[in-house]
Amino acid sequence: MTAARNLQRMIHVGCKQLGLDDTTRHDLQLLVTGKTSMRDMSEADLLSMIEALKKRGFKAGFSDSKKGRRAPASRADLRFIHVLWKLLGDAGALKRPGRDGLNAFIRSRFEGKWQSVPIDIDALREAGQINDVTRALKDMCRRAGVHVK
Repeated sequence: MTAARNLQRMIHVGCKQLGLDDTTRHDLQLLVTGKTSMRDMSEADLLSMIEALKKRGFKAGFSDSKKGRRAPASRADLRFIHVLWKLLGDAGALKRPGRDGLNAFIRSRFEGKWQSVPIDIDALREAGQINDVTRALKDMCRRAGVHVK
C-alpha cells in the first residue's frame, strides 16, 4: 500500500473520530488544500489535512479503551527501536523524546534514502528500513554515551 493511501485512510479515520460526514470533510479539504478530492492531493496536502484534523481534536493512533496508550508494536525489531528511542530520551539526548519525535526523526533522516516513509514507525515492514533505523539509533546511543546491549 502506498504512503498516500495510508494518509487517506488516516484522514477517513480522523473524520470518523470527529463525527465529520463526507460533505463536511470535502469542505474541510477545500479549505485546507484547495482541493475537494483526496485523489488530487499530494502527500504534503494529505499531511496538511491530518494536521487540520489534529487541531480539531483528532487523536491519531490512540484507542479510548486503552486510556490513550497504544499497544506495543507487533514486531520485536520495532519494539527495540522504541526502546532505543526511550533510552535516548531518558538520557536527554533528544529534543522531542516522544513517539512523534521518533516519527519526525525517521522522516527527516530517511526521506531522501527511501522511496516512501511511513507516517508511523510501527508501519515499517521492510527489514532493510528497520535495520537502517536501528543502526542510526545505536550510533546515536554510542555518541550520547547510552549503553545498549
